[in-house]
Amino acid sequence: MPARTAIVILNWNGEKFLRQFLHTLVENTNPDLARICIIDNGSTDGSLAFLSENFSQIQLVKLDKNYGFAGGYNRGLKEIEAEYFMLLNSDVEVGKDWITPLVELMDSDPTIGVCGPKLIDYNNRDKFEYAGAAGGYIDKYGYPFCRGRLFECLETDNGQHDTREDCLWISGAALFIRSKLFFEVGGFDDDFFAHQEEIDLCWRVQNSGCRVVCEPKSTIYHVGGGALPKSNPFKTFLNFRNNLYLVVKNLPNKEIGWVLFVRFFLDVIAAVRMIFQGNFKECHAVFRAYGAFLKNKRKMKQKRLPVTRKVSSQITGMYCGSIVFKHFLGKKKTSVEIFGK
Repeated sequence: MPARTAIVILNWNGEKFLRQFLHTLVENTNPDLARICIIDNGSTDGSLAFLSENFSQIQLVKLDKNYGFAGGYNRGLKEIEAEYFMLLNSDVEVGKDWITPLVELMDSDPTIGVCGPKLIDYNNRDKFEYAGAAGGYIDKYGYPFCRGRLFECLETDNGQHDTREDCLWISGAALFIRSKLFFEVGGFDDDFFAHQEEIDLCWRVQNSGCRVVCEPKSTIYHVGGGALPKSNPFKTFLNFRNNLYLVVKNLPNKEIGWVLFVRFFLDVIAAVRMIFQGNFKECHAVFRAYGAFLKNKRKMKQKRLPVTRKVSSQITGMYCGSIVFKHFLGKKKTSVEIFGK
């Protein structure tokens, strides 16, 4: 009888990370609890040859081209049968029995739709990792942050976030979800291509009535920036555009207008800051993001699923203040300073 959990890695030209981390993943994953699958997003490097020569036992789903993070998973997961999907980046190191607390948590409570581990920086192991830290949140203007990370400020892990907590989103670097639920809420949004599609997915999961939980009993070490480096104009474009998509798709209708109004001025300030830092291409990417957003705004509104909550503060993991003001004007550096945990 096959394992109920499928650990699914989406690979695109990631031979380097497969060579570095796949052996450890296999060694530290109980085959009775989970099996490993790989979706290849049209790689042109030596990934497929490496897998064929060294891991022929792993289920491999081959796509004809790079559909991005969202499209790649949406297409590949249709070919994988499992009760649970553990979506895992290729640039991740796991420890022994890392998957056990996540499976046990999901088995214990059917109201939990998504969960995920604590993410630690692979290259600086006393720090939380940027992509997800100890669970993701969002402020009232749509800016995402984490328990353990505010903007570029990464907290030292001193055990301050070792309690299990409900949150708004789990990083796509290590996202555990019920397979049936993934398809019921529509999977990832292909139009996001990459970045923040997991926030959109988790928000829809909450709107469906399920919980999103970070389980720090499971810890993984994430390199980060495996597909795109941190400072990259295309990454800046995707983050700003997709964040605006998030607002239109998921906020209650009566909040969208004023949030977008405030967001425009805050994002202009961010773009001006990029100019003073000499990041001219990234500044241009912010305004390109707004152009793409305005072009597709109506399409995003048409994708809205029923939002039963009257105000966004009813969403778990929604901070009712502004982390922009708290961080840059109030000099708050940690999530503990923001909301005490």
